[in-house]
Amino acid sequence: MAVLAAAQLLDELMGRHRNTNPNEKLKKPNWEDPEYCKYYMVKFCPHDLFVNTRADLGVCSKVHDDEVKALFEKAEPSYKKAQHVEEFLRFCRHMINDVERKIMKGKQRLELMNSKPEGPPMTQAQSEKNQEQVQLLSEKISSLVQEAEEAGTRGDVEQAQGLMKLCDRLKEEKEQLLKQQENSHWSMTAELAAAQEKQMEVCPVCGAFLIVGDAQQRIDDHLSGKQHVGYFKLRQAYEEMNEAREKEQQEKERKRREERDRERSSRGGGLGSDRRDRERMERDRERDRDRSDRGDRDKDKDKDRERHRSSRDDKSSRDERNSREEKNSREEKNNRDEKGRHEERDRDRERERERERDRDRELGSHGKSPHQPTKRGTFEIKANPEDQEQQTDELQRLRGDIE
Repeated sequence: MAVLAAAQLLDELMGRHRNTNPNEKLKKPNWEDPEYCKYYMVKFCPHDLFVNTRADLGVCSKVHDDEVKALFEKAEPSYKKAQHVEEFLRFCRHMINDVERKIMKGKQRLELMNSKPEGPPMTQAQSEKNQEQVQLLSEKISSLVQEAEEAGTRGDVEQAQGLMKLCDRLKEEKEQLLKQQENSHWSMTAELAAAQEKQMEVCPVCGAFLIVGDAQQRIDDHLSGKQHVGYFKLRQAYEEMNEAREKEQQEKERKRREERDRERSSRGGGLGSDRRDRERMERDRERDRDRSDRGDRDKDKDKDRERHRSSRDDKSSRDERNSREEKNSREEKNNRDEKGRHEERDRDRERERERERDRDRELGSHGKSPHQPTKRGTFEIKANPEDQEQQTDELQRLRGDIE
């Protein structure tokens, strides 16, 4: 910082090109170079406002050149020039916000000081008695802590815990006594300040504390101080530049409207051009409305398509599930039919056996010798020549029944 201050001092005394050779060609200054201070070119550098004050920002690391500042002011409006102005306003706004927070905290502090303290202040005897109680409690707490440590070393945990609980209660009583003493001291201080009848106020510009009704000389000294003058200049510059920028924007808007009206009058003039403009605007609105309606219809179509697709998927899944259920039911039915056929076949065989047994019993009851099956589908016929023909017919009839 000291080196920069010395360099700036030499530049002011001997010029910026003090270290250049006599035969060296000098470079023309350009306000767009990054070595020059943007804030100084726009209005002023805030680092120069609060030198050797509590709000000191230090030495600016950029170059302050009046010639470059003049070039900046003469330059045509451009994006970079507007950017420099915007950065200066942003920095001023940041510093103003900081001092506004300082002013608000100062007012809160004054409100707290002017508020009435709780309870009457303690007398000298009460204060001495309070200090004695605090000292006794401190000695008792230290002795209890020592006894608890001894009990812990002996292994008596319950006694140590009880002593520590008693110690905690004594600490709470000590804190209450200290709080009472502090409140009494604060109330005495407030009463002393009220007795002196020196009411304070906060400066609305720089946030410094001022005595209400102070001597005019001290008030003038404050108003002419660097900190107050610096913040006043900062606020004034910010307000002026904001108003100028708003006026410039309004002027641009007015010129734009005039140019638009001039173009309308040059195209057709009079009411006809206005009517054509309104018709064209109406057509544009209708076109936008149709486009939005078309977009809504497309969205509805997409939703319907998605709904149909989902319904087809659901229908196909239902058909597949129904076909699977029908197939399972058919298989179960076929299994039941097959089982029923097997049972029916078994019952037919059992009935056939019953009929054969009944027939054998009938033949035996008529005095005829029963016949025994020797092979499948054949019977052995006894050697009675008279009944051979009758038995042959009976055998054929039995074969027909079996088949």
